[in-house]
Amino acid sequence: MIREWGECRNVAITKTNGDLALYSTNGTAQSGLPDGLSKALTELNNDRQYIDDVQLTENGRWMILYGNNGIRWNDIPYSLEQKLRDYNKRNEVINSVTFNDAGDWIVITDEFYSSSSSEITQWLKEGESAHGELWAACITDDAMVAVYAKGYKFYGNVPDSLRTALKNTSLDVYRLKIAGTAWFFADKNGGYNYNM
Repeated sequence: MIREWGECRNVAITKTNGDLALYSTNGTAQSGLPDGLSKALTELNNDRQYIDDVQLTENGRWMILYGNNGIRWNDIPYSLEQKLRDYNKRNEVINSVTFNDAGDWIVITDEFYSSSSSEITQWLKEGESAHGELWAACITDDAMVAVYAKGYKFYGNVPDSLRTALKNTSLDVYRLKIAGTAWFFADKNGGYNYNM
């Protein structure tokens, strides 16, 4: 579908638990998603809510960012839930959320970022010192990538093809997803690159 559309602004991809692609205002293509996630996406579409980001883990945990800081989720880590509620209460604009089945997570707002551990926060700060403002991140069960204004930081099992594609891209990467050797990244305008 991505080839047919000629654009794609975001995806949720897994090795075992379904895939989703978002295009245009709220167009989607999906396969094998958990029922609760499919139902939530349909409800948000019917309510004409703009779906900005979808996270999906290998174990079927999911989260949707939509509208003006709207969030729906299923079985996310409790500490992440508390941080999202706190940022919403303070009217922080949430730009990026990523989490895995081990309980690791990162939240990025216009002004702040938080993570599930001091080690991840330190890793992010080191990248910020080297590459500027943190824009987005992706955590899987065996990899982590941080996207900064002027570069990237990698940890764990990040596909070499993704590292090469990011090194060579002219896009201002704003969204990035990994599932095993599959990956996707996009800018804010629907420009994208992927290997699936």
